[in-house]
Amino acid sequence: MEALYLLWSIAYTTVTSALFSLLIPFQTFLHLFFLSPNPNAVFLYQGHVHHVRKRPVFHSFQYDVRYALFDLDLSPPFFSTHLSAQEARHITHTSGPVLLLTIPPSVGYEQNPLSVYYCYDLHGSTPLLNKCIAEVTNTPWGERVSFVFDPDSDLVAKPLHVSPFMDMLGNWRMRAKAPGEDLSLEISVQHPELGDYFTATLKAKRVHSSRSHCLALFFWLMPQKVALWIYWQALKLWWKNVSFLNHPKYANPAYRDEALVRNQKLQCPGIIKEGGSKHIDSDDQDLSHASNGNNGERWCVWRDAPWLWS
Repeated sequence: MEALYLLWSIAYTTVTSALFSLLIPFQTFLHLFFLSPNPNAVFLYQGHVHHVRKRPVFHSFQYDVRYALFDLDLSPPFFSTHLSAQEARHITHTSGPVLLLTIPPSVGYEQNPLSVYYCYDLHGSTPLLNKCIAEVTNTPWGERVSFVFDPDSDLVAKPLHVSPFMDMLGNWRMRAKAPGEDLSLEISVQHPELGDYFTATLKAKRVHSSRSHCLALFFWLMPQKVALWIYWQALKLWWKNVSFLNHPKYANPAYRDEALVRNQKLQCPGIIKEGGSKHIDSDDQDLSHASNGNNGERWCVWRDAPWLWS
């Protein structure tokens, strides 16, 4: 069923992207003369994503990527199901600006393996990065997990089936640098059997040019290119005889609960599920129970895929 959905999704995205691309000249005209974004509300970055896998076979690749950094108090995102600035501050118990790093949708399609909220505290008039919120989305399943982490360095039990070539036993080591002229993110996987066998990094520089005035033009087909890279690299891993693993929800429906237990054993605040044992959809989040780890708990929410058979 998932294979059929994937084929249908690729065909549908190809047709809709081609049709919506015909509107790009009109959108460019509007942004240049009428809808230019607040220069202090959106910052654009261009860089590359680099993946290195050491075991069971060596595999590495790199691809170019473009991101937008939104000041959520000045320019709330008009797409998808991202948090507002106030929600992010409530979750992390911070008091300053909230910036969202993400890839905006392009011509009707959205693809964000990782979006990050940078949550600052105000020390006098100086904002200092205190906490981050990661939004990790898997492809092609369309599930999402959101959780708080310490940007200096944090260890989180893997809560989501991201790749069909990785099991659920690894932990994620998260690091994030406060964005400025440069930004960097790093996620490494620590596995009980394979060791530190996988690292993914994002490194980018801020773009200062006239082409940044139109988001539709700057990010044209960017999400589609990211999806293409994901599928192409998956095909190459399969060709290298790396074991293909089905989604754990079929053989082990309790995999999320197991991730919570494993996380509690780590030397970092334990993850809790919002609303007790219920897996809460993003549309039903009750932020009053959120925690940033100050009392030994970590805010974490799953969003199931919006499929009829999920």
